[in-house]
Amino acid sequence: MERELDFALSLEDGKRFRVNAYHQKGRMAASLRAIPTRIPEADKLGLPETVVRLGEQPHGLLLIVGPTGSGKSTTLACLIDRINNSRACRIITVEDPIEYVHEGKKATIDQREVFADTPTFATALRNILRQDPDVILVGELRDLETISAAITAAETGHLVLATLHTNDAVQAVDRVIDVFPPSQQSQIRSQLAASLVGVVSQRLLQRADGQGLVAAFEVMLANAAIRTLIRENKMHQAQSAIETRRSEGMFTLDHSLGQLFSKGVITREESLRYARNQNILDP
Repeated sequence: MERELDFALSLEDGKRFRVNAYHQKGRMAASLRAIPTRIPEADKLGLPETVVRLGEQPHGLLLIVGPTGSGKSTTLACLIDRINNSRACRIITVEDPIEYVHEGKKATIDQREVFADTPTFATALRNILRQDPDVILVGELRDLETISAAITAAETGHLVLATLHTNDAVQAVDRVIDVFPPSQQSQIRSQLAASLVGVVSQRLLQRADGQGLVAAFEVMLANAAIRTLIRENKMHQAQSAIETRRSEGMFTLDHSLGQLFSKGVITREESLRYARNQNILDP
């Protein structure tokens, strides 16, 4: 008998919830999170223009990373909705569970749910290229087989958007490579350097006025410098590269936190809670 379940619940009035059901003290319990019935637009989410442009790439791998509850699914839904509104293409999503429901506009969209429609992410991705997609959304890169299939899809002319549970952009690259055995890592570095378009890391923070949450972002673009660092296994230098290439649209989470604080959107305490450098707010 399953003691833990994670699923999406739809009510007759159209409301949807992300549900995690579990046992405690011998009884059933559940945590519910409301899913907006309308997909938020980029400006409502505060998505940086760089992130919006990444979602408009014709092909490549775009990673949206962060801890559970950081808004990754909402960011992905927004980017998919923008593609749906602007391009005549075929989009296939593989999710666990399906949160935001998309209706085809300019694009045609198939949404597949793990367990209900396919056994695993990896199984779906193994077969997905036979279904002629232009854009592929992978709800989570969980294992070697899924990651390998996602990279292959990105290499072969598809735009692949996926999430990963890591704390920042640099960790995301290391996590992808470290999943593979040492004998394969050099090849994976080369493949990832060629296919990656960018990594977006995000956090949700309490607004200073108490009116909900606001997102802070970190953006790493796969420019020539970052691609070289990936190939040469020097990702420890990537944070510095992000900090010095702000004119290209890259920036660190600390920069985003500082901007939100300077505008009065978040408190000093909330900013420092997530900051890597505790001196970011000093004059």
